[in-house]
Amino acid sequence: MALHPSSATRRGTRRQPEASRGAILQAALVEFAQEGIAGARMDAIAAAAGVNKALLYYYFRDKEALYDAVLDDFFVRLLSRVTQALDGAGPAGERLLTYARAHFDCISESLHYARLFQGELMSAGRGKSSHLTRVVERYIRPISVRLIAVLQEGIASGEFRHVDAMQFAPSIAGMIVHYFVVAPVARTLFAIDPFSPQALQQRRAAVLDFIAAALFADQSAGVKLAAKVASRAEAQPGVASNAAKTSTRRFRVQGKRK
Repeated sequence: MALHPSSATRRGTRRQPEASRGAILQAALVEFAQEGIAGARMDAIAAAAGVNKALLYYYFRDKEALYDAVLDDFFVRLLSRVTQALDGAGPAGERLLTYARAHFDCISESLHYARLFQGELMSAGRGKSSHLTRVVERYIRPISVRLIAVLQEGIASGEFRHVDAMQFAPSIAGMIVHYFVVAPVARTLFAIDPFSPQALQQRRAAVLDFIAAALFADQSAGVKLAAKVASRAEAQPGVASNAAKTSTRRFRVQGKRK
């Protein structure tokens, strides 16, 4: 009788390169988010991914290359999703609110990235980051250019108030990202799970509502549009919820390393 190895066993070989690489990236994301690049251990990443260290180094030559790949894995998806929203058809207001939702959803599906990127910003502030410039030029700048262009389009058409687009763009990003960064405070202060599906849906709606109320010349119309965009069915129902549940469990065991 032929033996059929388990999927976990097959994943730990070169016969399933995408599964192995994906498992490594997910394990590395958790390790880097919790320990930082300096404290992260390659053997811990290999063990969590269910692969041996030789296979890990087959895909990624060293820890710096793996860290770059983890950053790219998130920002490639973010750039694709928000570009689709900002470059789509329709009025500037709908495109901007769709962008805000896409940005929020992208983070909610990969909760560790907020913590990871916060660490990267702190390292850059100390002059110790060699990754931020590459991320900004390759991913953040193209998003910012598009976002500012949509803001200026809406201002010119009269759909938006006369705001400073260069100031309002980072304010939008701050509204989206800040919730995920300070989630541990919310958990302690309000005794809630900030990453539960219900909490994420409520926060997403609140973010879009706040942006619309601050930006639209017709505030009432903007708030109604924000509610409509926030309540749209997900393209892949359950993806964000499942990712949130998984990531929430990982956040709760954070710090229990041996």
